[in-house]
Amino acid sequence: MTAAIYTARANLNPLLIDAPADTERQTTPGGQLMITTDVENYPGFAKGIEGPDLMMEFRKQAERFGTEFLEEWINEVELQERPFTLHTDNKIVKAETLIIASGASAKWLGIPGEAKTPNGFGGNGVSACATCDGPLPAFRNKRLVVVGGGDTAMEEATFLTRYASRVYVVHRRDKLRASKIMQDKAFRNEKIEFLWNTQPLEIVGTHEQGVTGIRLKSAESGEERTFECEGVFIAIGHKPNTDLFKGQIEMDSVGYIRTNGHSTATNIPGVFACGDVQDSVYRQAVTAAGTGCMSAIDAERFLDHLPVEMPSGEEVTMDGEHITPDHQLIITATGEVFPNDPHPE
Repeated sequence: MTAAIYTARANLNPLLIDAPADTERQTTPGGQLMITTDVENYPGFAKGIEGPDLMMEFRKQAERFGTEFLEEWINEVELQERPFTLHTDNKIVKAETLIIASGASAKWLGIPGEAKTPNGFGGNGVSACATCDGPLPAFRNKRLVVVGGGDTAMEEATFLTRYASRVYVVHRRDKLRASKIMQDKAFRNEKIEFLWNTQPLEIVGTHEQGVTGIRLKSAESGEERTFECEGVFIAIGHKPNTDLFKGQIEMDSVGYIRTNGHSTATNIPGVFACGDVQDSVYRQAVTAAGTGCMSAIDAERFLDHLPVEMPSGEEVTMDGEHITPDHQLIITATGEVFPNDPHPE
């Protein structure tokens, strides 16, 4: 949304394509903030703000400067040449530049009770972000459960001890997958207790009270029980929403898009990436907004340096270079002539 605000202010006529609401795929137009209750760590809101309200303010600001919106699934992208082509359910969109801000989604267990309200307790005692939701009053001085055994789970559990009365880590094995330093940090914390060889089956509660417990199954004995708690944090990692771009955009082994140094540029000129889709470390609204600003400026500068076609058929760049109508030669501002070979040997 920040990228839309900046590109719209620069008169670049941005079109923001967002996934439509889909219960099965757990998508909501506006992204993760739309399922976040109180946002207390975004600058400018001394009393905090509801996630959906914050996104609505962003949207109004983007609309004010002329951003167009389209809620459709993108099924295919063609990035081999500009203008880039995006195929949605009902449209074919051409774009001179593309900013990928599709974010990352928390991995979920797929058990009853973890879906978003009203179908489950997501946003009402179930979360996948301790940094976002842990400080909220609903979780303070409460018994909280963290599900997972990797670095994400150890980070979440350790963070939650600042607010919870006690944190219980539920892990299906008898040893953690987390790095040794993260394991040691969690083991040393007196407020963290481990429930080993335990599989979560269902999150239970009421819509009035929220979460009241989690049903667990012992991997050793098969015994089932309901463990009382007031909050459940799913911490089994995140998956960047980049499947659509595989084979065209360079990514790391997990699927996060690689960007170039301090810019948001990808390996394809004219394609930029911002937010959680290229950030596996911070994953915060404010950092996503920051890289959204960067990507918009990168895109504007990219477009500013493209040659402009003249009535004669020549193309002229900002630096005063002329490209002949047959695209064979480049004539510099000083009169030097070079072959226009994009792939010199």
